[in-house]
Formats: sequence, structure tokens, C-alpha cells
Amino acid sequence: MRRSYRRWFRSCSFAFPAIVLVYVTVVHSGLLLAAITYGVRPLDDVISSRGFRKLLENGQMEGHNGSVQQHRLPQSIIIGARKCGTRALIEFLEMHPQIISPNDEMHFFSNDSNYKLGIEWYRKKMPLSYPEQITVEKTPRYFISKISPSRIHRMNSSIKLIVILRHPTTRVISDYTQICANKLMKNETAEPFEMLALDRQTGQVNPEYRAIAISMYHLHIARWLELFSLNQIHIVDGENLIVNPLEELSKLESFLNVPHIISRDWLYLNSSRGFYCMRSRQGRQKCLGANKGRKHVNISERVTLKLNAFFKPHNEKLFQLIGRRFHWS
Repeated sequence: MRRSYRRWFRSCSFAFPAIVLVYVTVVHSGLLLAAITYGVRPLDDVISSRGFRKLLENGQMEGHNGSVQQHRLPQSIIIGARKCGTRALIEFLEMHPQIISPNDEMHFFSNDSNYKLGIEWYRKKMPLSYPEQITVEKTPRYFISKISPSRIHRMNSSIKLIVILRHPTTRVISDYTQICANKLMKNETAEPFEMLALDRQTGQVNPEYRAIAISMYHLHIARWLELFSLNQIHIVDGENLIVNPLEELSKLESFLNVPHIISRDWLYLNSSRGFYCMRSRQGRQKCLGANKGRKHVNISERVTLKLNAFFKPHNEKLFQLIGRRFHWS
């Protein structure tokens, strides 16, 4: 079952202290096809019931106002950037009852094999939603993909795009940290950071290293601005999302034109993890997985200063391009 259904049932759980009684009726061509009754069962058992979930996902359920759930193309896409907090961002956004997203990254516009499956394949990968809900897809790969902007523009030239950026040096180190973790799981050892980030002949920063190329943000933003206007692209301050998520989420609610519902009560600072987590109205708490917010590998101050100096002119080009400054310099 999609997360939106789970949230809805849990938000209503106060009304069913001892008994959960749910009737689901599906009608097709005037014939009654199914009627399912759940009696005295734990709420989570009802939510996770395979038959009930399949019925919801494969069919169309009529809402209280007569609207019908359908698979809809996204009205907004989080296009990146990688290791800047895209997972935290979509998890926070999904607290809003009018925002819904698929569980997985689609890689539709950036992957030729997926793209050849067609727009209908992509649409059916989206979660069922009501007309008043906004479907938001998230694939950080789109940010650096040269083909994605034109393909997304072809689908919807007025779509709202969301980018989240953080200090470019921090992003590079986070990128390398994830590579190290992935290598460790395979009992492999990652190449030393300096061997990747610095040219072995000159000792200067290596712009060909993929992690560094991603952090040259202006090169990628410029590609998107060739097809989309700046007012279609909302840039989230990834550093501020860590320390003040409510401020960034409020700006996004305005950008997506949804009511300002997400409140401070829905967030709490997890002192052991060092970042904000989510709290439901029933008091349930949820944090990102253990692979998120992991401690970065140690990088020498000498290399860090080199990276900061390298990115400074690239940051200035970004600031000029978007008409906005961050505190990275």
C-alpha cells in the first residue's frame, strides 16, 4: 500500500480503539466484484493486507468528494543534486497530505532503456492520487543528465522543478563517503580520495573526477535554464534544510501552491543522529535510514582548502545565474 494510504489510516486510528471495520466495494460494469470486511484485527495488519493493498493499487477508489484516484504524471520533479539531501526532502514533503510520490527513483528521463518503455509506462509507475494532490517524482540523476531537460520539457513544459544544493566541497566528500561505504559492503577498498580529487601530475583539483564535476552546479543549472524559466525552478538550500527544515519546507509549500500545513510539531531534532526527524500527529517517530547522515570520511585540511578555492569561481557563476547567494564562499 502506498504511504499515503498508510498515513490516512493511521491518522484515523483514534476512531477505532478496539475494532477496525473497513468495507471496500469495487463495482465494474454495474456488477459487484468484491466486498471485503475486516473485523477485529490490529490496524497495521489491515494496512499491510496483501489483498487490500492490491485492490487499492490496481483499481480506482472514489474519494469522499466523488473524485477518483488515478495514476497521474508528476506535476513536479526533484531533479537533484545527488548527496545534497534529496531523500530527506521528499520524506519531509510527503508529510503534507496533498503531496505524494513514488517509492523509487524512476530514472525515466535519464535512462534510454526506461525512456523507450514510453510515457504510459512512466505514468503507471506513479502512485494513485486524487486530482487535488500533487505527484512529485525524485531522481537526482536528472540534474547532470544532458538528455533529461528536453525529455521533461517535451512531457510538460510548465512543470515545476526542484533542486537542492549544498556546499560543493561537502557534497564531494559525502559522495566519496557513500562510495567507500558501498565498496566496504563488497569487501573492497576505495581508492584514496586525494588520488581521485587531485591531478596526480600537478596536484591541482581534478575537474574530471565525477564527484567534483557534479558540484560545479552552474554548468548543470545552465542546461536546464535553456528550456525552463528560472521561476519554474525552486532551489532548496541543503545546508539550511539540515538546521531549519521548516523554513525550507514552507518555501516549497508556496512554490507548489499547497496550503501551509507542515508545522514545527511534525519535526524534532534527533540528538543522536544530529538532524531533524519526523513525528506524526499520533506521536510516532520516523528518521531516515542508517545509510543517511552517515559520518563523512576524514579529508585533510590541505585538500579541503584546495577544493574550496577551486569551487569559489564556480559558485560565483551559479550565484549570477540564479540571482541568489549562498554562504558557501
